[in-house]
Amino acid sequence: MIGQVKSSYSVAWIQKIAEIPKNQWDALAQPLATPFMEWEWIHNLESSGSATLKTGWQPCHLTVWRDRQLIAAAPLYIKSHSYGEFVFDHQWADLSHRLGVRYYPKLLGMIPFTPAVGYRFLIAPNEDEATITELMVSAIDHFCDRNHLSGCHFLFVDPNWRLVMEQQGFSNWLHHSYIWTNQGFNNFDDYLAVFNANQRRNIKRERKAVTQAGLFIKTLAGEEIPHHLFPLIYRFYSNTCDKFYWGSKYLTHKFFEQLYPNYLERVVLIAAYRDENEHKPIGLSFCLRKDNNFYGRYWGAFEEYDCLHFEACYYQPIEWAISQGITMFDPGAGGQHKKRRGFPATANHSLHRFYHPRMSQIFSRYIDEVNLMEQEEIDAMNQDLPFTKRDVEIEV
Repeated sequence: MIGQVKSSYSVAWIQKIAEIPKNQWDALAQPLATPFMEWEWIHNLESSGSATLKTGWQPCHLTVWRDRQLIAAAPLYIKSHSYGEFVFDHQWADLSHRLGVRYYPKLLGMIPFTPAVGYRFLIAPNEDEATITELMVSAIDHFCDRNHLSGCHFLFVDPNWRLVMEQQGFSNWLHHSYIWTNQGFNNFDDYLAVFNANQRRNIKRERKAVTQAGLFIKTLAGEEIPHHLFPLIYRFYSNTCDKFYWGSKYLTHKFFEQLYPNYLERVVLIAAYRDENEHKPIGLSFCLRKDNNFYGRYWGAFEEYDCLHFEACYYQPIEWAISQGITMFDPGAGGQHKKRRGFPATANHSLHRFYHPRMSQIFSRYIDEVNLMEQEEIDAMNQDLPFTKRDVEIEV
C-alpha cells in the first residue's frame, strides 16, 4: 500500500523484492562498493526460501517513489529471532526480558546471513540525501510504532552512512571484523615480507603441506566456472555447517543453484583437486568479487587435509587478489586463525534505536563504555600481529 508523504514522494512497504523492478533497484545499488545490496543477491535469498517469514526473516522493504520511479530503498526484515545476524545482541534481549519488555519482533536492516560492511539506504544521486533520509527514518519510526516492533537495528553499516544516521538519533555499537588490505603488494612474496621470520616460515610450510598431499588449486571466476559446480557448493557449505556450526545452515540448495547464471559474474571459486581428478573438487571456497573488493563467504571439504583450509580460504584468495589489483579482502566471519595470517582486526559498526524508553535509556547510558572496551580489544589484538617492525597500515 503506497501512502502519500509529500506532493513529490510516496512511500511503500514491499513484502518481497521481486515486486520492485530490477533495473530501478540496481540503478541505486550497483554504484555501491558492496555486491550484497544488488537486486539479484537479495532476490535469490528470498526466492530460494532462505530469507522468508518461515525462517524468521520476513521481508519488509522500505521504498520511496516519485510517480513510478524508485528514488530510494532500504532492504529491511522483521525478525522473530537474532540468528544469522553475526552481531550478537543476546545481552540486550536478556535485559529486555528482565525489564518485562518484548524484544521480538524487531526491524532489521542488513543483508541476511552476510556479515560484510556496506549496508545503507539506497538513494538516487540526484536527490537530496538529507531530506530523503529524514523521510525514511520517519517512515520507519511510524511503521515500528504501528506494528509494535521493539526497535530498529542496522548492521554492518557503511562507515560514512553511520555518521548520517547518528545525526538521526541512532546509537552506534562498535564491533570488529578481520580485513586484509593490499599494502602495495605486487606478488605473494611482497605479502610474505610484512611478516616476521617465524610466521613467514609457518606460511610457507602450510602451503607446502597442500602440494605434498597431492593437491592442486584452481581459481575460477565468472564464466570460467562450469555449471555443474554450483550444486556442489551447497554440499560443501552444508558439510561444514554440519561439522562445526550447529544451527547455522541458513541457505538452501536452491540458493546456490540460482547463482547461475544471473549472478555468475560476481562469483569466484577456489577449488582444490587431487592430481588424478581434475573435474570433481574435494574442497571449495566460495567467494564474491565486485570491482576492487573481494569477499570470502563459505568453505567446505569432503576429506581432511592438513592446512587445506588456510590455502583455499586465505593464501590462494590473497594471491589471486594481488594479481587482480584487488585492494580489500574480507574473508568472512570468525577470527581464530585470521590475525596470524595478515588480517588485522578492523572496526565495523551497527546502529540501534529502541522504542521502549527504559531500553533506550539503558542502551544509551552504557554503549559508550561497551564501545571503549571493544576498541581496547581491537588495539590489543593488533598489537599481537606477527608483522615485522616495518610500517603496515591498519585500518581500525
